[in-house]
Amino acid sequence: MEIFGGPLFAVAGAGESHGPGITTIVFGCPPGQRISAATVQAYLNRRRPGSSKHGTPRHESDRVVFLSGIYTDDHDTLLSGAEISIEAPDGQSTRAATYGEGFTTGEPIAALVLSAAKKSRHYNQFRGEAGAVRPGHTDLVKYHQSRGFVDVRGGGRSSYRSTISDVIGGSIARTVLAAQFGTAFLSSIVQVGEIAAAHTLRDTVETLRHQFEGQPIPQNEIDRLTRQLSAAEIYALDAEFADRAAAHIKDVRLAGDSVGAMVEVVAVNVPPLLGDPLYHSLKVQLMGMLGGLHAVQSVEIGDGAAVATRRGSENNDPIRRTGYRRNSHGGLIGGISTGAPLVFRVSFKPTSTISRAQQSVQKNLDEIDFRLEKGRHDPCVGVRAGVTLESRMAIAVMNAVLMHSARHIRPDEFHLF
Repeated sequence: MEIFGGPLFAVAGAGESHGPGITTIVFGCPPGQRISAATVQAYLNRRRPGSSKHGTPRHESDRVVFLSGIYTDDHDTLLSGAEISIEAPDGQSTRAATYGEGFTTGEPIAALVLSAAKKSRHYNQFRGEAGAVRPGHTDLVKYHQSRGFVDVRGGGRSSYRSTISDVIGGSIARTVLAAQFGTAFLSSIVQVGEIAAAHTLRDTVETLRHQFEGQPIPQNEIDRLTRQLSAAEIYALDAEFADRAAAHIKDVRLAGDSVGAMVEVVAVNVPPLLGDPLYHSLKVQLMGMLGGLHAVQSVEIGDGAAVATRRGSENNDPIRRTGYRRNSHGGLIGGISTGAPLVFRVSFKPTSTISRAQQSVQKNLDEIDFRLEKGRHDPCVGVRAGVTLESRMAIAVMNAVLMHSARHIRPDEFHLF
């Protein structure tokens, strides 16, 4: 069942890589938060194909339209979204304005992103039981799981295109969290292949945390980091690293191959006390939601694997009145947020679909020497992954905030007359 997050704040998605569009429904957003299509569009623009010259050559505008869940009495503002239309085979047509801006009502929020740049003929070699299987891809398992009734175009539902729903749901979550707590979600590519960044987002945020000791990191500092990340050759804080990594990605693409990457994702100004100690811990939610993204092979929190070499006296974070002095735990103790930044590093495998020859099979298990005939693919999945990781983190934190609020009964909020 394609429902992500929850139980109180969740996202449902539907749609395939080469289908007509991606449909998204966001459940559980509290009423009264101003939402605009333009704000959500800004995050989708970071995710969309063609947003980076180092990603897939497929170009999509990925314009989002909202169909439900927001309202304002100013109908000119409410209906300022793009117009959509349905042209029936008999010549009849239906047109409707969509929601551009309004306040959440507490009802499900529905959004739609149409797909345009589809070249389905590129996937003819994967059709049927004699269709080829791409090593590292879902072709074989999905074909047999569905008993042959599978959409092979662009990977179908396994395509990275399905993460449009993650970004829409995450954009709504981060809008609410920013308004209520000043929470912000940032990411930076810190490794491509063997090339690693010297300057990391985690260290930069830690410096800011101590500069504004005991206080939230100001919005102007968050905006400065965002501009610095956006200005680099790839979405990274270390500009020199970004240039070297971009050149490496280009060389890998020309060689018909792909390369892995590591992305840091950090949340700042996170409210403390979110999560539970065990089965509904915020750590469980975040590790699963980040680790479940396409092509992710590992997730580290805080200092990650490095803690295996330490003693407790070295690893325990000192505590003073103003908070934790270090953040080796990555903002979580016992699955509960401490108020320190949430810090995760997520490693992506190299893109499975490459043009170099490989040993493989057909879906009927006959052995073949596989070579890709046609297609458009990211040589490095990590280039466009950051905004999706941020979005998934925002969904988890938003749900945890609502779960925390559900612990407290306030009788004064239960009045009608």
